[in-house]
Amino acid sequence: MPAVDKLLLEEALQDSPQTRSLLSVFEEDAGTLTEYTNQLLQAMQRVYGAQNEMCLATQQLSKQLLAYEKQLNILHSELAKQLADTMVLPIIQFREKDLTEVSTLKDLFGLASNEHDVSMAKYSRLPKRKENEKLKAEVAKEVANARRKQHLASLQYYCALNALQYRKRVAMMEPMLGYTRGQINFFKKGAEMFSKRMDNFLSSVSDMVHSIQGELDAEAEAMRVSQQDLISVNESVYTPDSDVTSPAINRNLIQKAGYLNLRNKTGLVTTTWERLYFFTQGGNLMCQPRGAVAGGLIQDLDNCSVMAVDCEDRRYCFQITTPTGKPGITLQAESKKEYEEWICAINNISRQIYLTDNPEAAAIKLNQTALQAVTPITSFGKKHEVHHPSQNVKNTANDKIIPNEIAGIQDSAQLIAPGTPIQFDIVLPATEFLDQNRGGRRANPFGESEDSSKDEEEDSLLQQMFVVRFLGSMAVQSDDTSEVIYEAMRQVLAARAIHNIFRMTESHLMVTSKNLRLIDPQTQVTRTSFELANVTQFAAHQDNKRLIGFVVHLSETLGEESMSAYIFESNTEGEKICYAISLGKEIIEAQKDPEALAQLMKSVPLTNDGKFMLLNDQSEEDGTTHEEGEESEA
Repeated sequence: MPAVDKLLLEEALQDSPQTRSLLSVFEEDAGTLTEYTNQLLQAMQRVYGAQNEMCLATQQLSKQLLAYEKQLNILHSELAKQLADTMVLPIIQFREKDLTEVSTLKDLFGLASNEHDVSMAKYSRLPKRKENEKLKAEVAKEVANARRKQHLASLQYYCALNALQYRKRVAMMEPMLGYTRGQINFFKKGAEMFSKRMDNFLSSVSDMVHSIQGELDAEAEAMRVSQQDLISVNESVYTPDSDVTSPAINRNLIQKAGYLNLRNKTGLVTTTWERLYFFTQGGNLMCQPRGAVAGGLIQDLDNCSVMAVDCEDRRYCFQITTPTGKPGITLQAESKKEYEEWICAINNISRQIYLTDNPEAAAIKLNQTALQAVTPITSFGKKHEVHHPSQNVKNTANDKIIPNEIAGIQDSAQLIAPGTPIQFDIVLPATEFLDQNRGGRRANPFGESEDSSKDEEEDSLLQQMFVVRFLGSMAVQSDDTSEVIYEAMRQVLAARAIHNIFRMTESHLMVTSKNLRLIDPQTQVTRTSFELANVTQFAAHQDNKRLIGFVVHLSETLGEESMSAYIFESNTEGEKICYAISLGKEIIEAQKDPEALAQLMKSVPLTNDGKFMLLNDQSEEDGTTHEEGEESEA
């Protein structure tokens, strides 16, 4: 006997679209069964009516056959009575009892669902700014009552549908069994026409009916016990936002599903909110309306950012922004726990953690790294003791090479003061902007470069362009070792992860023999410039080769000097940028001695216009790879 499909009672409280979709299959089956039962009942009533007509006809015939009047009348009367009791009555009871109960519970479930939707909409409209605790408690209690009522109605409805899967088998076989037995008894009294094989078949059918009835009783008892266990849960299951102060939030999620309110604009200033079921699938955010068979794509989450927003005085709202910076969809969660978990899950997915071999471990490691970033490190040397020493730093004052091993590894508090603010935008203060535009000279409002800057580029012996993205900058206390750059990289990246900052300003980094200039790629306007002589330290990250940082000495307004570390991400390897900066500083030193400059020009290739050429540029012109160029240099 094939297995019976059932609705899971544990899914009744969540009321997901998948459960609703499965429920619609059971409802469609119940509707088809009701239509078939009505047609079968009509056919059986017609058979029963024909048998009654046969009784009347036989009674009239028996009057003509005086010797057989009693026997024929009793024979057909018993057949008619047996058909009424064993064929017509069971199907009538099945229709009036089971099918009517399912239809009634379906209506009650629909009313409870509508009442729950109305209460949730009322709860979602609670104001955030002028919060009324009494009103919030009343509305939360109303939501809990509606949710409890819907849960109870769904459990009763699911139990009735599950029982119907067993009952319909018995209801379809009992009338046919009664009809067959009535006919057999009818013909047995007339003649021995049936063999033992038919008796064995009827016995097996009867045993199967009893077996199904036993399974139905056992399943009904199991569903009753499960229903009692599900109803006797904590009140917090029904109450939204039950634990506001300290909810248990899982920040390592890489997939999430649940109901959210979606903000839709219906006009210039009018909006509507729709409660829909959202779930993540890979790097996509999917939306599935209630009653839909499958979900549809609503937002691509790769490289997106998410942030909390204040929207129409509603609580727990957040907005997803596209990688281009364009505002995306605005959503509202029903509780603080859901609100925090949705933001953390979208953040983890946007970093494409789901593509790794072990996404859960990667998410845990990422969040632990973000937490450790705000914890002071007692020994900076323990963190980098397994790393290879970075390149040597050249001191331009006395032209000596100072290895990192001799310089020593300092404590992180001596490199960067605890609590130092981090700047995530490259925009400079007004005083520095005026200094870089040569004092009181007026900046061109049309974004055109000045002729003097062009003359400086033509006079420079080195020009190399790199595409970089600014990550952040912060004040440092020392520039004796490149460890200060690694510590600045760690704190900048950790701060971006903690504060969910994913936007980066792209610029062109022009390395010349005089300065470092950041140029806007659209307008070709110089955003900021650093004198190469003021760059005292520069290094690339040991693991992430595209991270580059350098320390710059800056002059304050009161004559004091400060040091700041600037961190960038480049499209090329950071070692190439470090090589360009090192070559520029060598050119500055060589320009003081004509013989040293001539020797440097012999050792480094030159372009057609007499400028220094980097190693990667020469390898590209010769048609060789960068690795071959490095081997030739070695």
